[in-house]
Amino acid sequence: MPELVLQLTRAGFLLLLWVFVIVALRVVRSDLFAASGLRAGPSPSRRGARAERNRTPHQLVVTAGGLAGTRVSLDGRPILIGRADDSTLVLDDDYASTRHARLGLQGGDWFLEDLGSTNGTYLDRAKVTGPTRVPLGVPIRIGKTVIELRS
Repeated sequence: MPELVLQLTRAGFLLLLWVFVIVALRVVRSDLFAASGLRAGPSPSRRGARAERNRTPHQLVVTAGGLAGTRVSLDGRPILIGRADDSTLVLDDDYASTRHARLGLQGGDWFLEDLGSTNGTYLDRAKVTGPTRVPLGVPIRIGKTVIELRS
């Protein structure tokens, strides 16, 4: 009888271990593919791209995350995004770094730059590795927060 109890205990422990691994993988998968706030669509046509160049962004809008609905007026000054209290857009997001990213105006276009964050900055679904031009309406994802430039 003690041998049977020992075997059942081992099997129960193994089952519990597999349940833990499966749950952990689901959590990681949901974090990696948490793109529900992101829009994937066709790239703009040439005519649409020309129209986009003529429209200038006037505000930064948080579309998803804890600060959804927040608007920041664009006045040409760089916008620092992160958890630091002196950031222009202070994020209360566990996946954001203290100084996560910066949006800056260069020659009439806004550029996004990751400041060496731990979890990365994404423009649409592409990871930002250097200064990258940000078109109007294209989502920027920092942790669980999604923001867009709007006119």
